[in-house]
Amino acid sequence: MAEAMRKEAHEHGAACTCGHEHHHEHAHSHEEGCGHEHEHTHESACDCGHEHHHPHEEPCACGHEHHHPHEEHCACGNEHHHPHEEPCACGHDHAHEHHHEHDEPCACGHEHGHEQLAAPSKTGRGKGKQRVYTMQNLGCAHCAAQMQQRIGALDGVNDCVLVYETKQLRVTGADPDRLLPQMREICSSIESGAKVLAPEEEHEEGSSPLGELVGGAALFAAGLLVPQGAAKFTLLIAAYLVLGWRVLWTALRNLTRGRVFDENFLMSIATIGAVAIGDYAEAVGVMLFYRIGEFCEDRAVERSRRQIMDAVDLRPEVVQLAVGGETRTIPAGDAKEGDIVLVRPGDRVPLDGVVVEGESRLDTSAVTGEPVPVRVTPGDSALSGCVNTDGLIKMRVTHVLAESMVTRILNSVENAAANKPKLDRFITRFSRLYTPAVVVVALLTALIPGFVTGDWSKWVYTALTFLVISCPCALVLSVPLTYFAGIGAGSKRGILFKGGVSIEALQDIKTVVMDKTGTITEGNFVVQRAAPAEGQDADELLALAAACEAASTHPIARSILAAAGEKGVSPLTVEAVKEQAGEGVTARWNGKPVLCGNQKLLTRYGIDLSAYRGAKGSTEVLLACEGRFIGHLEIADTVKSDAAGAVSRMKKQGLKTAMLTGDGQDSAEAVAQTVGIDEVRARLLPGDKLDALGEIRAKNGAVLFVGDGINDAPVLAGADVGAAMGSGADAAIEAADVVFMHAELSAVPDAVSIARQTGRIAKQNIAFALLIKALVLVLGLAGIASMWLAVFADSGVALLCVLNSVRLLYRKA
Repeated sequence: MAEAMRKEAHEHGAACTCGHEHHHEHAHSHEEGCGHEHEHTHESACDCGHEHHHPHEEPCACGHEHHHPHEEHCACGNEHHHPHEEPCACGHDHAHEHHHEHDEPCACGHEHGHEQLAAPSKTGRGKGKQRVYTMQNLGCAHCAAQMQQRIGALDGVNDCVLVYETKQLRVTGADPDRLLPQMREICSSIESGAKVLAPEEEHEEGSSPLGELVGGAALFAAGLLVPQGAAKFTLLIAAYLVLGWRVLWTALRNLTRGRVFDENFLMSIATIGAVAIGDYAEAVGVMLFYRIGEFCEDRAVERSRRQIMDAVDLRPEVVQLAVGGETRTIPAGDAKEGDIVLVRPGDRVPLDGVVVEGESRLDTSAVTGEPVPVRVTPGDSALSGCVNTDGLIKMRVTHVLAESMVTRILNSVENAAANKPKLDRFITRFSRLYTPAVVVVALLTALIPGFVTGDWSKWVYTALTFLVISCPCALVLSVPLTYFAGIGAGSKRGILFKGGVSIEALQDIKTVVMDKTGTITEGNFVVQRAAPAEGQDADELLALAAACEAASTHPIARSILAAAGEKGVSPLTVEAVKEQAGEGVTARWNGKPVLCGNQKLLTRYGIDLSAYRGAKGSTEVLLACEGRFIGHLEIADTVKSDAAGAVSRMKKQGLKTAMLTGDGQDSAEAVAQTVGIDEVRARLLPGDKLDALGEIRAKNGAVLFVGDGINDAPVLAGADVGAAMGSGADAAIEAADVVFMHAELSAVPDAVSIARQTGRIAKQNIAFALLIKALVLVLGLAGIASMWLAVFADSGVALLCVLNSVRLLYRKA
């Protein structure tokens, strides 16, 4: 995350004592227990004995109150305020969904809001290690759901997610590779030709069915042209076998394994039934149409998947390694930290690094969504994925390929696809009931009217039509692909959704709650004026303030030091500097007691402030020496150029806006008035922000909190959706449900817009698929619909749903 985004990131074990009028908060990070009450996360059971506000993926046995989501069922018997799909046995009070984590418990014992930033878990939701396998020749979304269910039921598997959109099978257990033969057997039994490949195995090219389609279509056409007789019968049966042998063989094999309600079996029964009643041309035509539909659907899904992955997979194949005066091409994965690589004009920056030679401008739009090129010179960092637009530069590699930004973005998208929304899970469950229900309807349609009317041919044909449309592929395919396209559309604009769950939650947001510093404002504080009291010198006032703030890393402290440096004022020498929690610092200068901080600090020491005249809308640092007020510094932050426009767009989306800040009331209200924010809560400590967020949620409904991903961890944890502003550093990537790769507030309405459009398209697909299938059922009962129309209701509708989903990638900004 850019330095401007770090309102405060320093390491110490006590509460913040910077003491400025802004009432800021601190983010503390440490590796060991510090002894404070925490709002933080962990993946393993915590035994610190303190209240926690964090999520974890496994049952927690710490015995404390928690505010976090679970992916697994909770059996605690307490009140929960978040979505979870499976029970949790932690026994604690839970509140909202959130994705913050750290690997070890904290037992620090002090009250402060922070998050421990650690590498993401490699174990997934269950215990054990996770292996990611590649699915080859997987062409059926409904089959993928069945594979996931059966593999997840194997002994030794703690968690299993099969992502149809990325063809990845993620298995967590003690030894997933030991179960590989069983997993392969399960997958091949459900879909003929489906293979599970380990990461180290070579991918094989699957055979194309195009030859069978062309040959079968030619035989079918010839059979239609010849007159009635043995030749016509032979040609049509030959066409049927050429087109349908794969379907028939797969259905027979699955039938011997107890699998009845799959599309191969249903299509086989429907077409064999047509042959049985003497309608050979209908049987061949339906099989041809079905195979063509499946072929087009597979191609459309593959193309969609490739388009989405191409939008986010910016990994280079090779890099230009500079050794001495020579340059040689090596695989990107072979480059090591510290290597010098050459980046020519027009090339994409291959790995994260630091410029060591040359100057240029980088187009960062592929990574951050920011269209304005950024100038880089020696010493500047450059993220992989950016395009070098101007000059030749040399970079020193700081992160290898596996750790560079391009890989982290790709991994984030792939992981997001595995985090399925509720709607997807509902459709998967619904599909398990839909197919058997339609088959029962088909059976009753054949038997009851057949007995009543005696017209068996008509009603058997109608029942066969029902069988054709009983496959739920269009339903099962359309929802996950739509959300995957939404994730891809967001990544193209520098918005990383952590999963379909995040997109789904954004659709229901009623209020956007924002932090001020680094979110609405730039976070680059500047000293506007040194205002000395009567008889005091402005430069001496600035020098004394700089001396008191010399040890602090807070942006306000840095702005004071920068102002002193710009004016050529050397900080004075002070001693006995002591921080006063939430107020400022005390020190001694030439033996005289000095106070430097906010109004509260000076008031507590009984300083007469009758001569103090503050400026509305600015953050101020007051100083006193020997018990007498000697002046103050006026410090201001810059409102982001897009902030007012972004807030206006939020309001047009029907969203309410609020700002939570630790700054003074006047400063907060001035910023809110500038950008048009509805509600302001100022002078808040981290714990106060969490309470304020709860009040806003109770009043308005679901909330999105936007912060910098470091200082605002407690509020991010309490929000229905937490979003981090940042330029893509590890802190932002790991901290929130949504990550804005660039630090512009306009990303908020963009994310909401993408989420809402994704939800609309998913619902459109479901409604369209169910409506067409229901219409064909009604027309079939009326004797109007043919099996040809039924095939369209299956494969044709699935194809249209795929095309409807992919249009998300082409939405206008």
